[in-house]
Amino acid sequence: MPYLRHRSFIQAAFGLILSFVFLFVLKLHLLSVFTPEKMSSTWENSKWAENANPLSVEQKKELRDIADRIVSNGKGILAADESSGTFGKRMATIGAENSETNRRIYRQTLFQQAERVKTYIGGVILFEETLYQQDPATGERIVKLLQDQNITLGIKVDQGIKDQEGCPGEVITKGLDGLSERCAQYKKDGCDFAKWRGVLKIQASGTPSDANIKAVTSDLAKYARICQQNGLVPIVEPEILPDGDHSIEVCQRVAEKVLSVQYRELIEHDVYIEGTLLKPNMVTQGQSCATKASHEEIALRTVTAFKRVVPPAMPGVVFLSGGMSEEDASLNLNAMNALRATIDIPWKLSFSFGRALQASAIKAWGGKDEGLTACGEAFFLRAKANGEACHGKYKGSGDKANTESLFVANHVY
Repeated sequence: MPYLRHRSFIQAAFGLILSFVFLFVLKLHLLSVFTPEKMSSTWENSKWAENANPLSVEQKKELRDIADRIVSNGKGILAADESSGTFGKRMATIGAENSETNRRIYRQTLFQQAERVKTYIGGVILFEETLYQQDPATGERIVKLLQDQNITLGIKVDQGIKDQEGCPGEVITKGLDGLSERCAQYKKDGCDFAKWRGVLKIQASGTPSDANIKAVTSDLAKYARICQQNGLVPIVEPEILPDGDHSIEVCQRVAEKVLSVQYRELIEHDVYIEGTLLKPNMVTQGQSCATKASHEEIALRTVTAFKRVVPPAMPGVVFLSGGMSEEDASLNLNAMNALRATIDIPWKLSFSFGRALQASAIKAWGGKDEGLTACGEAFFLRAKANGEACHGKYKGSGDKANTESLFVANHVY
C-alpha cells in the first residue's frame, strides 16, 4: 500500500509538470503568432474594429449636440425645402407667379418671424436656391435671419425619385453620386443637418416589397453615413405614402417592418444613431379608407410601433405631416405627447412640417405685398400650435380653415 501511494504521487507530479510544460510552449507559440503588430493589423481589418466608424469623439459630440439642439424644449423643424417645381404648384393655388423673386419674398417673410418663432422652431430645411438667396436691400443671405436667432440650417440633399428596376410601381431616391462633396460644401456654407426622403407605397399588389424596402433603407443609411462624415446630422426619412385605402392596422404593420429594417441598415453602415433624427409618417389609415381613426388611436398606434423598433438612443422623431390638414397634424402630435403621462417614451416627439406649417401662410399672402404681414402672422400661429403640441398642451385653434386636407396623390418635393 505505501508503494502504491508513492507511485500515485509520482504520477500526479509528473502530470503536473507536463501541464506546465504544455502551457509554457503554448504561450511561446501564441506570442510568436499574435505579436502586437499582427494583432493590431488583424483587429483593424475586422468589421468590429473600434475605428469601423471613422468619427472621432469630438465629431460624435458635435453631431449629438446638433440633433439635441434642433428638438430641444418642444422645438421642431420648418420644412421649407420644396423644389422650384413644387413651389410653383403652391403658387398656382393663389394665382401668383413662380419666380425666383416671389420664392425669395415668401421665404424671407417666414424667416423674418425668426425672433418670434425661435421658441418653437429649432431648424429649417432649405432648398439649395434658398440657402444662397440674398436680400437685395442688404446684400446679405436671407438665412442670416435664422442664424441670428440660433435656428439651425438644414439642406435637402436628395435629387428626387426614379422607378426601381425589377419592382413595378415602386421608386428609389437619386443623389448618392457626388453627395460627399455637396455635403462638405453645405457644411462650409452654414448647414448643420440634411434631409433625404425615401418613398414607399402600400398597394394591393403587395408593396412595399422586400427588395424595395431594402433598397430605400440601404440608400438612406449610405446617405446618413456620408452626412456624418461631413459634420451634418442626417434626417432619416423612410416615408410610407398615405395614398390608398389600407387600414390603420396595415399601416402599423408596414411601419414596424420598414423601421426595423431601417435601423438594421443604419447599424450595419456604422451610422452613429445618437447623431441622427428620424422623420417618419404617423401611423394612419390610407387616404381613401372609409374608417377614420381618432387622434388618440393614431397616437397610440404610432408610439406603440416605434417603441417596438426604434432605438432609445435616437434623440428625436420629427414627424412629416403627409398631407394632413394643419389642425389634424397638430392634434395627432399633441395626442402622442399626451401619452407621456402613462407611457415611457424615450425620444422627443416633434415635427418637421412643410404644408402643415405653411398652408395658411401661403393663403394669407396671396402673392401680394399687402398680404405679407398676415402671412408672417399665420406662420407664427402654426409654429406656436405645434410647439404646444410637442408638450401635449395644444387645445386646437377652432379655425375651420385649418382643417382642410392638404393631401396630394403621389406627393413629390
